[in-house]
Amino acid sequence: MTPSTPARPAALVFADQVLDPDSFRSWDAPPVYDRSATPYDADLARARARSGADEAALTGEGTVGGHRVAVLLSEFTFLAGSIGTATAARLLAAVERATAERLPLLAFPASGGTRMQEGTPAFVRMIAIANAVTAHKAAGLPYLVHLRHPTTGGVLASWGSLGQSTTAEPGALVGFLGPRVYQALYGAPFPEGVQQAEHLERFGTVDAVLEPGALRERLIPALGILTSPQAGAAPAAADLVSPPPVGEPAWRSVTLTRDPGRPGLAELLAQAEAVVPLSGTGAGERDDALRLALARLDGVSCVVVGHDRAAAAAHGPVGPGALRTARRGMRLAAELRLPLLTVIDTHGAVLSQAAEEGALAGEIARCVAAQSTVPVPVVTLLLGEGAGGAALALLPADRALAMEHAWLSPLPPEGASVILHRTPDLAPQLADQQRINAAQLLREGVVDRILPEPADEDAADFTRRVVGVLADELRLAAGLAVPGARLDRFRALGG
Repeated sequence: MTPSTPARPAALVFADQVLDPDSFRSWDAPPVYDRSATPYDADLARARARSGADEAALTGEGTVGGHRVAVLLSEFTFLAGSIGTATAARLLAAVERATAERLPLLAFPASGGTRMQEGTPAFVRMIAIANAVTAHKAAGLPYLVHLRHPTTGGVLASWGSLGQSTTAEPGALVGFLGPRVYQALYGAPFPEGVQQAEHLERFGTVDAVLEPGALRERLIPALGILTSPQAGAAPAAADLVSPPPVGEPAWRSVTLTRDPGRPGLAELLAQAEAVVPLSGTGAGERDDALRLALARLDGVSCVVVGHDRAAAAAHGPVGPGALRTARRGMRLAAELRLPLLTVIDTHGAVLSQAAEEGALAGEIARCVAAQSTVPVPVVTLLLGEGAGGAALALLPADRALAMEHAWLSPLPPEGASVILHRTPDLAPQLADQQRINAAQLLREGVVDRILPEPADEDAADFTRRVVGVLADELRLAAGLAVPGARLDRFRALGG
């Protein structure tokens, strides 16, 4: 390469690591500048020579694992990836084309934000880009973001923060106000490490921190889930019947579901064809007692929201942040037009000052309201323990299933015994009296089906069988998803 030959743009070098080989095709026309507003021709010329790009954003299409996608790429070496009016016009055209062609959209920003040479006219164009992304998602199309180093300012505050899944480059600086600007404005350095991708992952602002190769490995199953929502015909409802209710004491079910060796949500997801974990609310909260993921179960794609019994045992019960994560899952299911699967397995919500200040009760109510009206099929599995509001929050469904020994109650039976008898010792009797076990839930109409738990079934057989049942139920629910009917399920209980 001679000194006069421009380098290959770094953005395209990055794309080469994520897209299938030789699959990128540019959508870009030469940028058009308003001569009266851009008196910085020398800066632009130097940026083109330095970067090998004609602007701070490159757009086009390619494939990832054979899946056709549209791509937005920032070129940071072109004026720090800043967004001018010509840059914004290019991005806007690409988003709208992706929507028109119904392509998943991958965004790879690396930018200092608005181009200072153009000021407010460039700044306000962020609104148009954000609105185009919102329209893309409203069309039921995926928008996946990977934040590269650095991503700051107006880019992070618009199209960089609207992803249904958001990942980041290791060590990437990700923050609204860059540290150099902060120090100049406030006369002190910004706290070290706060704007680093790894720190933000711990707080649920990004879902994962990934090198390009690992990002590609994540995108391939994600695109498979998002672009092929269902395979196979729905079974007849008559084929999905429950066995006769068992008559065992409810307390036996309570003790069995508390066995640390009982399979939980993690073991169920291990049997899925593909799983793409999401972390936290995407808005600065993370509570690992609740798990959120995109998954494909026996040919059916879905959004999974469920209690993680192992994480709760290690880190504590479900809190307000976990329920806000659940509502993120409900929103994603609606945006992506995927069925929602919720899995209930909780000893109850956390009781603490922080939980009260974080609006725990309000979050339970908002989850119930959101899940009752989300405009996609909903299947709920009562997998094990189902205590209190943390269980109620994930219960409304078109099809509700319960494992043979699962149970549902306003409080753990010991808590109900303390309230009524001032001692936990009468919990076994109260468990029967309150009609908490699966057989009673079926009789009352709380659940539609009981899944047997053979005594000689090992954990792998158990989870494989349950995943197959869930896939069939998701297919069936696709023809039943009428939020009004979901609302009516609980109106006449106990009458």
